[in-house]
Amino acid sequence: MDSAILPEDDLLKLEKQVCFGLAVASRSVISAYKPVLDPLGLTHPQYLVMLALWDSGPMSARELSQQLHLDPGTLSPLVKRLEAAGLVDKTRNPQDERAVILQPTPKGTELRKEALKVPVEMMSRLELSEKDVVELRNVLDRLIAAGGKAPKE
Repeated sequence: MDSAILPEDDLLKLEKQVCFGLAVASRSVISAYKPVLDPLGLTHPQYLVMLALWDSGPMSARELSQQLHLDPGTLSPLVKRLEAAGLVDKTRNPQDERAVILQPTPKGTELRKEALKVPVEMMSRLELSEKDVVELRNVLDRLIAAGGKAPKE
């Protein structure tokens, strides 16, 4: 943060921190998804898994983990619950027996029709226009890219 932008006394104010705003917004938005996703029988993380599979089709667990920016240890229980609910099918990759391929089951594919209502409902609940969503996604994409390049030490 450029100290010319904020007086030194303001540099460490909680409400001035990008990380604080993002953390609070993230919790608030994810919480707002709960009543919308409950009728679908999905949690927010499970919804993200289904979105990725609906969008990209069958993929390895490794590819899904990378796409969702989740470590395999976090993804595995999500997939197991979706598999138990009959929404995701997990099969061994014929080219690599150590890897599994994930894809929506017919029931999981059918759920997509109901899920089409979610983005519109969420825009309404969060009082966002399509333009707001595009602008927000652009800023978030820049932050994600910059965070990926930032030194981890």
